[in-house]
Amino acid sequence: MSEILLSAKNISVRFGGVLAVNNVSFDVRRGEVFTLIGPNGAGKTTVFNLISRIYQPTTGTIDFEGKTLTDQPPHKIASLGIARTFQNIELFEHASVLQNLLIGRHTHHKTSFWSEMLFLPKVREAELRARQKVEEVIDLLQLQHYRDTMVAGLPYGVRKVVELARALCTEPKLLLLDEPSSGLNVEETEDMAFWIQDIKHELGITVLMVEHDMTLVSKVSDRVLAMNQGEELATGTPREVQTHPGVIEAYLGSVDDMSALRREAA
Repeated sequence: MSEILLSAKNISVRFGGVLAVNNVSFDVRRGEVFTLIGPNGAGKTTVFNLISRIYQPTTGTIDFEGKTLTDQPPHKIASLGIARTFQNIELFEHASVLQNLLIGRHTHHKTSFWSEMLFLPKVREAELRARQKVEEVIDLLQLQHYRDTMVAGLPYGVRKVVELARALCTEPKLLLLDEPSSGLNVEETEDMAFWIQDIKHELGITVLMVEHDMTLVSKVSDRVLAMNQGEELATGTPREVQTHPGVIEAYLGSVDDMSALRREAA
């Protein structure tokens, strides 16, 4: 199998007079955690929306396992092996945690209408397989206590984990995590880091992440792409990117400004 799972080449997207992403290219390797960082408005979530086929690129191509994603309709993306979480949680609030996770199994639904109506043996077998996979994910993310709880009654941090669990129930090859630590406290963020590492090492799932928490980024990422105003700034290890002058300027001001601040502090 190719080492490259996802490849974006010279992708750009324009909304009227706004160039949200400008000629960005990157590859995501199998088995790694690849993270997009940058200030608000840098174009990170727009890149996610291009991969998810919510947006159509103005120019450029995105390939996944040799297939051109830009040729695929949005409803086919999950069945290709790509799952996603959202910065703003998207769950069925008036359904239980278990029911939300079972919805994540819809891409593996192969039975016909009439076999469902008659509840034939193959339907029962499919239902058992779905329940088994969901229970495995519940155990992995320690959601046993919340299995039958309505989502509307859950704390925010638990909802974030439920959304992650639903994405894992699709058995993805590539998992898109859009700011997984957003709204979490320090302890919950540490748990999220632990689970991302488990997803990579135990489940063998490749992760593409957008994240602002640089402690989490440094802890779990193999490589990082920094963006600003829709363009690439730097790509490399977390340390290489965090010490890049262009990244420092985008986050904190110019390198000269930072030197002056250090002199004043001294």
